[in-house]
Amino acid sequence: MHINFTGGISHPLSRRRSNYCRYLCNRKQKNNLKTKKMNYLRTNIQEIETADELQKIINENENVMVCCGRMGPMCIPVYEIMEELEEEYENVKFYSMGFDNPESVVIRSAPECRGFMGLPFTMYYKNGQVAKATTSIQNMTQVKENLDNHLA
Repeated sequence: MHINFTGGISHPLSRRRSNYCRYLCNRKQKNNLKTKKMNYLRTNIQEIETADELQKIINENENVMVCCGRMGPMCIPVYEIMEELEEEYENVKFYSMGFDNPESVVIRSAPECRGFMGLPFTMYYKNGQVAKATTSIQNMTQVKENLDNHLA
């Protein structure tokens, strides 16, 4: 028998069982990461997973809009607007990136986002450069204005 941190007594088999369960769970997660892409967001917008992928996209496309957020009440409306505008703005590539993805540090720490407090952080790229950055919820009119003024 062993004394645990709370002062109670635990049985050695229960410790082994719990360690084995933890081992199986970690093993399953590692296997999932090898075979499946990690998606932080549940949207119909294509999700960027790495900083290298983001760099490649903004270098290969003239106009790119990236919404970096979560599945929260301030972000979901922006994703929905992007989905609606994909057909109307064929010259713009629309992408999302999970705010909690460690790779999104390239957006979170961008100089244009300094001082931003609300999610999502939305970046508008023109010819590989940041043309505009916004924070927090946006309505259809605001997104269209940014697309027309900065990515036209």
